Amino acid sequence: MFDLGPQTVYALIAVAIMLLVGFPVHEFMHAYAANRLGDSTARWQGRLTLDPRVHLDPLGAGLLAMSALLGGFFIGWARPTPVNPMNLQGGRRGETIVAVAGPLSNLVMAAVVAIVYRLIVGNAETVLGIASEQVWNTILFVLFYFVWINASLFVFNLLPVPPLDGWNALLGLVSPRLNWQLRGLQARYAQFIPFIFLALILFGGSRIIGPIVEAILGILIGR
Repeated sequence: MFDLGPQTVYALIAVAIMLLVGFPVHEFMHAYAANRLGDSTARWQGRLTLDPRVHLDPLGAGLLAMSALLGGFFIGWARPTPVNPMNLQGGRRGETIVAVAGPLSNLVMAAVVAIVYRLIVGNAETVLGIASEQVWNTILFVLFYFVWINASLFVFNLLPVPPLDGWNALLGLVSPRLNWQLRGLQARYAQFIPFIFLALILFGGSRIIGPIVEAILGILIGR
């Protein structure tokens, strides 16, 4: 059974905010970067927008909600933004810029909300005069989970595993020969990628993602 205590409720509220704000910003930044570099594919397909309905992926959204119910780390995704690397200025480096634009937006959102979190904590006496302690505790926990989710997705998306952003970023950084070899491996073992991806989520989260996310949280909110 899932634990539907207050902490889980706070996490689910933060998940809802991610679906309405966080995921659209992430995918919008992919589309914006691609459009700025000369590829209008996402714009022509209506993805250069912050409308959450356009970017929603039911499986990725469901997994994010499930991770909130289970606790630990957060995993999820939106609909991938279509990009044609052949249209990008700067060659393969352009592909890297587009790839990292999404995860970097998660880090920026985490940092901005962490500042708000610290301001509230640092001015507790003042804010308690505006609303009750219970209200501010709810706000603080939701802000904390929003930072946690964005930090988790920042790390998760930058893992160099297809089809994550980190893989596309890697393809733009390596030599043309290695790029060709990596793309060949991706095509050759495409049928196994979902299983590798699942194993990464199930077994790699606590060992790979968890410690890095904890370090980021320590920097942002002093956890």
